[in-house]
Amino acid sequence: MCPQVCNSCEMLQEHVELHLQEQHSSGGSAQEACSPAMTSPSALRLSGEKRFECPLCSVVCMDSSSLQEHVELHLEHGAAVNSAAAAHSPGSDQRLARELQREDEARQEREDFKKLQKQFGLDGGGGYSRQMERSMEKAVARGLLGPAEFHCKRAEMMESLASGLDDGRTRTQGVLRALSEYYQTEARDCVHVWLSADTDHFCSSAGDTGWGCGYRNIQMLLSSLHTIDAYAPLLQEKAVPSIPRVQSMIEEAWKEGLDPHGASHFNQRLQGTRAWIGATEIYALLTSLGISARIIDFHRPTGPDNSHPQLFDWVKQYFQSSRSGRLPPRLIQTSMPPLYLQHQGHSRSIVGLEQRRNGSLSLLLLDPASPASDTRRLLSRDTLPTALKQLRKPPRNLKHTQYQLVAVQGGLSAEEKQRRIVGSRTLCAERIP
Repeated sequence: MCPQVCNSCEMLQEHVELHLQEQHSSGGSAQEACSPAMTSPSALRLSGEKRFECPLCSVVCMDSSSLQEHVELHLEHGAAVNSAAAAHSPGSDQRLARELQREDEARQEREDFKKLQKQFGLDGGGGYSRQMERSMEKAVARGLLGPAEFHCKRAEMMESLASGLDDGRTRTQGVLRALSEYYQTEARDCVHVWLSADTDHFCSSAGDTGWGCGYRNIQMLLSSLHTIDAYAPLLQEKAVPSIPRVQSMIEEAWKEGLDPHGASHFNQRLQGTRAWIGATEIYALLTSLGISARIIDFHRPTGPDNSHPQLFDWVKQYFQSSRSGRLPPRLIQTSMPPLYLQHQGHSRSIVGLEQRRNGSLSLLLLDPASPASDTRRLLSRDTLPTALKQLRKPPRNLKHTQYQLVAVQGGLSAEEKQRRIVGSRTLCAERIP
């Protein structure tokens, strides 16, 4: 149409459209679509009619509108070809590969993050009450629980949650008394046995299976503190709190300023979640109650076969500190609270220590993962010796790379508590070795 040269299909399309608009404004009405009947300028002249030839091929159109549509098809096709050529230009394969890799890595990160959220109970899937309710609904669907019983149990659960107190369904009392009676007459191969103050066992229920061990160990610790005169007045609750209430107590500790880093990890919220907790949350809760606590970190094995003999020695010194004298009796019933023992993925409570004639030591552990039926076997003299094997843990049974202990060591004054709150901004455990 003119000698103008364009650098791209887009510019050419705009330029040609201007030509066609000018011709359309001066031309006649459309009569026919594009036709290959007249394919040359001479044929165009001989026809005696005003026709429009495509500048990109030999097709002749009868009117400007048809020509415009025809040319646009050429230009759209050219743009597609150019895009394909650009995609296969030198280096494009590498850019595409890098882009695909970045997308794949981002997708994998999102999936891994979701898995971690689910693993640690931060996926918004509901907390103790919702998990308990779902468990009962499944029991109804399987015919294991009648609808009337379901509504009764649900009402009991809601009443317990409203009170903030544990319902006692997973609680076993009298364990330490039974152990004390046993060691007075049995287990003569033990030179010394140290037992903590009276402690009740709390096991996981349908509402906290898979994530509640930390909360159950807090319940064990609080059950013991209730029996010790030095600590009982410091406890907010007059009985052992429920798991949701423990969660709210930890949140209250965060609001006081304790462990801000840990609080941010949970987005300041535990209630209504299945979030796992550990030693720092135990420390924050105890400090908020005005109770002095220490976190001791055995961050690497100190013995053969990945064992931790220094941990066992530390526990022995802990129980020995409650009594003076160079020759302790065979059974030492202390007034010391149990120790919270944390390792990767689980936690338990240390309620005693055995020392055999050869000097070897074994911890006595109450495990939230042990069902109440197993723990109650400790209450019978006939089944206690066998059940005790589940509590007794020598060094060869503790082979995780890292362990942490939380130890209670007295009350805090208002000034000391405030110092602990300020110090928890950079909370650090005592490392051994």
